[in-house]
Amino acid sequence: MSKELTIQTYGAPVLREKAVAVETVTPELRKLAKDMVFTMHRANGVGLAAQQVGRTESVCVIDVPAEYDVEERGKGGERLNPDVEMPLVLFNPRIVEASEDETAAQEEGCLSFPGINGSVERPWRVRVAYLDLDGRERETELVGFVARAAQHEIDHLEGTLFIDRFKYVKKLAVRGKLKKLKEETLEGLAEA
Repeated sequence: MSKELTIQTYGAPVLREKAVAVETVTPELRKLAKDMVFTMHRANGVGLAAQQVGRTESVCVIDVPAEYDVEERGKGGERLNPDVEMPLVLFNPRIVEASEDETAAQEEGCLSFPGINGSVERPWRVRVAYLDLDGRERETELVGFVARAAQHEIDHLEGTLFIDRFKYVKKLAVRGKLKKLKEETLEGLAEA
């Protein structure tokens, strides 16, 4: 049975912590990944990293619906990542290659930042190395929105938040919302 975990919001110190590499994919870590997928689905998200549920293991989960996994640039509804099985569970993920010449700016949101979103420029295509649920080393190429989701979650594992990638003007525009969210988070942590 899956358990819904508490999503940490901006201001929680764990969101800035770097993940600790997983030595072995244990049954406990598989359960954590399953609970993370459940929590992400309940919150209507497409990705979730361990720090977002108060943990520091290097694991993130991604589940991009098929309708979002299409060419955005007008080539019809063909899937960009037809061979990538969802949900994707990544232990110790790292980007080993990224398309520097092919990038895209797109609105992003984050479950740890309710009501806040902004445009972030990221590589269109990445190659990610990781351990799968069975602890096997894998490498896969991700394109488009799935690549964006993976980069967003891998950033979380490094303690980098999507707001860190906002342009200066956007950072100024959301400063008040961020301050309020951080205050609410810290109040909640103090009461817990």
